Amino acid sequence: MKRLIIAEKPSVATDLAKALGVKTKEGDSFENDELIIDSAVGHLVELPKPDDIDKTLKSWRFKTLPILPEKFKLQAIERNAKKLKSLVKLIKRKDVGEIVNACDAGREGELIFTYIYELAKSKKPTKRMWMLSMTKDGLTEAYGNLKEQKEMLSLQDAARCRSEADWLIGINGTRAFTLKMFGLSGKKAATVGRVQTPTIGMLVEREREIRAFKPESYWRISAEFNIENGPYWGNYIREGFKKNENPHDKEDRIWDEETAKKILKEVEAIGKADITEQKKRSTQAAPRLYDLTTLQREANTRFGLPAGKTLQVAQALYEKHKMITYPRTASKVLPEDYGPSCEDALKNLEGELGTHAKKVISENLIDTKNKRIFNNKQVTDHFAIIPTDQKLKKLNEVEEKVYDMIVRRFIAVFYPSAGFDITTRFSKFGEHMFKTEGKVLVIPGWLAVYGKGEGHDGLTALSDADGNPAVSTLTEAEIEADETRPPTRYSEATLLSAMEGAGKFVDDEEFAEAMKGKGLGTPATRASIIEHVIKERY
Repeated sequence: MKRLIIAEKPSVATDLAKALGVKTKEGDSFENDELIIDSAVGHLVELPKPDDIDKTLKSWRFKTLPILPEKFKLQAIERNAKKLKSLVKLIKRKDVGEIVNACDAGREGELIFTYIYELAKSKKPTKRMWMLSMTKDGLTEAYGNLKEQKEMLSLQDAARCRSEADWLIGINGTRAFTLKMFGLSGKKAATVGRVQTPTIGMLVEREREIRAFKPESYWRISAEFNIENGPYWGNYIREGFKKNENPHDKEDRIWDEETAKKILKEVEAIGKADITEQKKRSTQAAPRLYDLTTLQREANTRFGLPAGKTLQVAQALYEKHKMITYPRTASKVLPEDYGPSCEDALKNLEGELGTHAKKVISENLIDTKNKRIFNNKQVTDHFAIIPTDQKLKKLNEVEEKVYDMIVRRFIAVFYPSAGFDITTRFSKFGEHMFKTEGKVLVIPGWLAVYGKGEGHDGLTALSDADGNPAVSTLTEAEIEADETRPPTRYSEATLLSAMEGAGKFVDDEEFAEAMKGKGLGTPATRASIIEHVIKERY
């Protein structure tokens, strides 16, 4: 008997055939004495349209709502019906004894296979091939460690639940709101979606905050001081200030112009300040490895890439070039046994990145006991996005940028923390205090991977060599008027963050707890939701 492997896309089927040594191809299928390898083309099966359930539901009427099927039947997606028919034929072949689900390793891949299998009405045993890397070694390893289908039941249930929830909310909500807003004209539709609608809700709420915002005026006092070693600047602060209910209230803001003028006059009259300084060493660990949402957010901030474009590029780096691991992940850590794989990936890096990578290997910086990097408990369906052990290939400009982000983050996470010396200088005129801050990088650590070296904070040294408080002369001082500003509108980067942490916007404690760590949508779908909201002109 033969084993049938079903991949999600033709390109993956081709890679599997190469990795598993199946060379003969007939039509879309690769076949030898033991294996048949074929693929879907994404989703081949869908839930029925309302009028496929009941012809009377073709017309949109309030009286037919809500539409709640007792059981969802499955049907072929019309444009992919031919492909589905050929796969079902393979599934039913008498010489096929077992079927392997090699669709993408995630909820949606599980759904694609499950729907095909159910529509074929097959009872043949199934296994799951869980692929995290598209390299030859990654594919052969996944094939050598097939999972039992029963391990996938919870993911399968989640996939089915997502699909049916989208149908119930989308169909009923869209019909109800369209009828309410536009009647029976049929010229416009007000689409409603399980993720789309609360995302729009956040946008609307932010817009309301902006429109309702009333600016408040405030004043700041800045001054230039002079000591023996040169000048420096400082800002007036309200000594003993503590944060309060007003998010706009800060230590350097004076809310009354007359008070600001009075302080300035008194400072100018005194003319000289007593100086004290506080110095402390601060360390900063490297950022954690990328999950998809963080990668999309930073690519949008740094390069202006839309979230959907970043996903498209990451998918190409994974599937076409085999240069990164599976990108549709919500995890920022690696499995605890992944140290050797990390070393293999580092060894293949060249040029400037290769120099940094060699330091990690030569100094034995890969510590699998570091839970910020290696943590089985925090690995979800997939682990963080990292480079594979493939040599650098010819990439286009955008692919190079995204790949460079992933590789630098990967190398940097093994480097030691960066160290900063932070100096806080206080210049006091009687009861009035001015503050000056300086921050200097003294231990580059992981920042060396990003081209940062040691620097100077720009603060002139105190003139008293014995460390006693020095006296500073006021050179000039000025009052600057400003006003509070409303919240900024969302960018793609900040909207992705808001969707990821949407639970914090929920007042209901039980619901907020249920959403903790989940948010709206998944890393793989948030980009398409944003694109849809724009397309629908919401």
